[in-house]
Amino acid sequence: MTRASGTAAPGERLTIHMRPEGGRAMTFRPTVREAVPPHRLRWLGHLLVPGIFDGEHSFTIEPLDGGGIRLVQQEDFRGILVPLLAKSLDRRTLPAFERMNRALKQRVERTHDTAAHG
Repeated sequence: MTRASGTAAPGERLTIHMRPEGGRAMTFRPTVREAVPPHRLRWLGHLLVPGIFDGEHSFTIEPLDGGGIRLVQQEDFRGILVPLLAKSLDRRTLPAFERMNRALKQRVERTHDTAAHG
């Protein structure tokens, strides 16, 4: 995911821009299913129509003992095309999510360091 916009509130639509590893950029418009700032965001997106290829994505922030946080990102896919696209998801989508997680971690740490050292 390279960019996201919209209102993170249940029932609202987001605009998500994504570039899978080795794939072409795409934009999708999932519907927010749950938004509990700053702890959880969950949405459901569809390819074409519901039931063909649906993806429910969530981000959960968990506090860690001794300070710090953990971001848990999950994606659950359902629909008749999932078996046909499973290898592509592992090969292209998973590395893109991992790259996004690393970039997010670096951004948060930079922001925290800047705020701490003012």
